[in-house]
Amino acid sequence: MDLKLVKNLLDLISETELNEVSIEEGDFKLKVKKQSDTPAPQAAPMQFQMPAQQAPAQPAPQAAQAPAELASAPKEESQPEGETVKSPIVGTFYEAPSPDSDAFVKVGDTVQKGDTLCIVEAMKIMNEIEAEFSGTVQKILVDNAQPVEYDQPLFIIKKA
Repeated sequence: MDLKLVKNLLDLISETELNEVSIEEGDFKLKVKKQSDTPAPQAAPMQFQMPAQQAPAQPAPQAAQAPAELASAPKEESQPEGETVKSPIVGTFYEAPSPDSDAFVKVGDTVQKGDTLCIVEAMKIMNEIEAEFSGTVQKILVDNAQPVEYDQPLFIIKKA
């Protein structure tokens, strides 16, 4: 894992109300706990993290499940065919360059390699996420202004 990414993640966590974050990437595991003066209920951080890690269609009561149970949760059955484009960083997903602009891409749009698909804001830096290959957008997996995790699926694009 990139040390710059770890530093950015730590800075982002220090600016939020999260008390604990765990990340696993292959053999690499990172767990960060932040102490606070007031004890926070254990369920609150889990409820904040879960929408970013789960598909939006899952109900909120599942947020109290153990992480092992969440990993074995069934995926959507009608997932369209194509390659998954994942978030390279932790941040906030934006579908357009500004609130009054049109989205970069919509379902059914054809994209070329290098086209901007979205923006992921991290620490007030707008990071454009570009298409790594040409194809057709089959599905957008994240809602506008939703927090996203590292390696979280954002789009499904069928290669041309």
